[in-house]
Amino acid sequence: MYKALLVFASYLLGMFPTARLVVGRAIEGGSGNPGASNAYRTAGRTKGLLVLLGDAAKGAVAAGAGYALGGRPLAFACGAAAVLGHVLPATRPARGGKGVATAAGMATVLLPALAPFSALTWAVVAKATGKASLASLAAVTILPGAAALTGRPAWEVAATVAVALLVVVRHTSNLRALARGEERSFR
Repeated sequence: MYKALLVFASYLLGMFPTARLVVGRAIEGGSGNPGASNAYRTAGRTKGLLVLLGDAAKGAVAAGAGYALGGRPLAFACGAAAVLGHVLPATRPARGGKGVATAAGMATVLLPALAPFSALTWAVVAKATGKASLASLAAVTILPGAAALTGRPAWEVAATVAVALLVVVRHTSNLRALARGEERSFR
């Protein structure tokens, strides 16, 4: 029973409105997305970084608590629940984030050897394209393959794929804008 409660608590943690608290109503500007990239665009570097760290902490704390109280399977379930809470919050179902930073926090705890490669991928793609969405998609999609290549168990790879797919699905509007040549730059 405590495991189900911990997963639910992780979902609630994921719902914590970091961007709304750091940036306020200004987060509704730009893309309207309550995430670090939009916070950066609408409120500047410092507030964007604070949102990034806050959202990443949600994934890290949830995964860390799951790991401490039930091992890796519970850690993956709690981390995924936090990402789900961030992207599909029950209190604002149509106003969730994209889940990139929360997934990065989860990955930092559960795949610490791979998380830096994902972050490096984000930095390289962002620098090359100026598109946070492309960088985010590259960073999140590299993790499942890297997990598989480094011999992680199949269930961990599957869980990583599920989180990555959730993040990719949340980027559908960005993918459409990219295809039309209308995607915003963060520079």
